[in-house]
Amino acid sequence: MPTVTFQVLEGIDKGRTFRELPAPVSIGREEGNLLRLNDERVSRFHARVQFDNGEMILTDLESTNGTRVNGTVVQIRRLRPGDRVGIGRSLLLFGTEREIATRLASLNSSTTPRPVEGPDGAATVQAATLAAQLDEDADFNLNFHDKITAARGKLFHGTRALPPLPDKLSPSQAARLAEILDFLHHHLTMATENIHSNDEGTQVHLSFIDWQRVMTIQMLLARYVRAVAEPDILDE
Repeated sequence: MPTVTFQVLEGIDKGRTFRELPAPVSIGREEGNLLRLNDERVSRFHARVQFDNGEMILTDLESTNGTRVNGTVVQIRRLRPGDRVGIGRSLLLFGTEREIATRLASLNSSTTPRPVEGPDGAATVQAATLAAQLDEDADFNLNFHDKITAARGKLFHGTRALPPLPDKLSPSQAARLAEILDFLHHHLTMATENIHSNDEGTQVHLSFIDWQRVMTIQMLLARYVRAVAEPDILDE
């Protein structure tokens, strides 16, 4: 039976170790949780860790103050040895000393992957042409006038349904998808946080470096889309 170990680094329970708890593990301040924390900012049943498809998956149980992994607020996320889980005022370290050391050794010995490049060694995009082409194929246009709402299990932009998320995902698959979206959202935010507008507010300006970051995200999205249909390209 798979087990999990958490060491409490910060909070009222600092110094405690919850060792080799059998999965699934519920975390909260209420009796009945396998991992119980004495922290008033922890919800009664705050989060759950379960084993799925060979991986440990952390899920926030709609807690009041949220759950963080390595400083990022998450709803669902894969856990790896050495990850820090923030719950209330408590900070938990996931994994045994041996598991963390093994992962650290693996990271230190891994090589840096080759950057993805175009045929000429540089990324070249025609953003305006491509965007216009996609708008012709889509049955909706994105604009800031229409609100994004949720209903009947779907997202809507105005009155038009957006492409649906896949349903009936396993916890492991849902965590992987959330990681991809979190990664892209984070880097898009970083690339656009220094945008400046002109005095009239009719145009915005982005530094060349930040523009290249946006282009890199566009390239990554293109690779992800292709990899969904052709998984073998990840082995090239």
